[in-house]
Amino acid sequence: MKQKYLNFRDEQRNRSIDTMSRRSGRITLQTRDSNAPEPTVRAPLKKRKPEPSKKKLQPAAKKQSYEIQTCWSEDGASPCVLIETPHKELEPSDPSSFKQYIFKNLFIKASPIPRLSWASSDDVWIKMLNKELKYVHDKGYMTRHPKLQPNMRAILLDWLLEVSEVYSLHRQTASLAQDFFDRFMLTQENVNKDYLQLIGITALFIASKIEEIYPPKIYEFAYVTDGACEMWDIQRTELHILKALDWNLCPETPISWLKLYAQVEAQKDDENFLVPQFSQETYIQMTQLLDLSMMDINSLDYGYSVIAASAFCHFSTFDVVHRVSGLTWESVAPCVRWMSPFMDTLRSEAPPQLKSFPRVKADDRHNIQTHVAYLELLRKAQERRVDEPDCQMSPVAVSALLTPPSSTEKPTNP
Repeated sequence: MKQKYLNFRDEQRNRSIDTMSRRSGRITLQTRDSNAPEPTVRAPLKKRKPEPSKKKLQPAAKKQSYEIQTCWSEDGASPCVLIETPHKELEPSDPSSFKQYIFKNLFIKASPIPRLSWASSDDVWIKMLNKELKYVHDKGYMTRHPKLQPNMRAILLDWLLEVSEVYSLHRQTASLAQDFFDRFMLTQENVNKDYLQLIGITALFIASKIEEIYPPKIYEFAYVTDGACEMWDIQRTELHILKALDWNLCPETPISWLKLYAQVEAQKDDENFLVPQFSQETYIQMTQLLDLSMMDINSLDYGYSVIAASAFCHFSTFDVVHRVSGLTWESVAPCVRWMSPFMDTLRSEAPPQLKSFPRVKADDRHNIQTHVAYLELLRKAQERRVDEPDCQMSPVAVSALLTPPSSTEKPTNP
């Protein structure tokens, strides 16, 4: 009797446990036969890490690009080689798939930059040359804007140079703004002349944020437009320009090429390459020729490195220019002849003088952008081009420093 009671109690307890397990959602406990074999306990399976697919291991397809490879020999110059990398969605056989870059007799030698302790001079040189391919400019954009005239561009650039001097901006800042403006206009169509000032001041605003340590505030750029442009207009146009340029904002400008040439020519073995060693007086004369030449829209027919080498050629012999740039006479001669009327015009004027600027050290004054009556000088240079035949300069050009009498240069702004 007792045994029956114990069996009934065990049966009721097992039923209550089964009911509780089902209600709580847990695995039901079942009574186990004593003669049944013990269940085999399996270790929990570890999840295997997914193997990376082969597609992810493959490098992403690059956009079409052109690059210069170091293909020169040790004992002489050799032509640069353009390596085409087409986009995967474009057919290489389609001529329209690639932008057409024209390099007239462009030859390069090994890097003229001396040995550097912080970088490879060859790598620095090749990166600078490759930017000549990446950042394209073309005066043909005027055909996309029938309401504009070349002199409108000159007026705008002249005003930007004046604004740069007022705020003591660097020459590189003004040169960047000119590049941004020209490349932006190449992406647009039917721009009205009423928007040129807004585009120009916005380009200078972007350039100052890139180049200057303490750039002027946006309200200062709006102020110099005399109410023509509001801060909101500049902000909206800034985003428009950045998108149109695809955020490519680091070209090698004519002023950066010119400064490199001047530094390489004056470099001494025991001097730091980053410390300027060239004459400030000669340098500002070359920059004035460069500023005046860039105001002419025909300057966009030439690469920035060629324009800088041509300006340098008017102040030195071509042997020196060839040593510091690696360019041949055939590649720079057209630009040198085109630039001759500008140089003749500057010879008839007073030479530029180093100016003093608040909070600018004496050894950095040559880097600050200055302004003279560039529009009048441009008009005289263009008249010389019409009146005089093309100058047939020899490759062995002599030094031609500006040496007229007293200065009539615009006084320094307070």
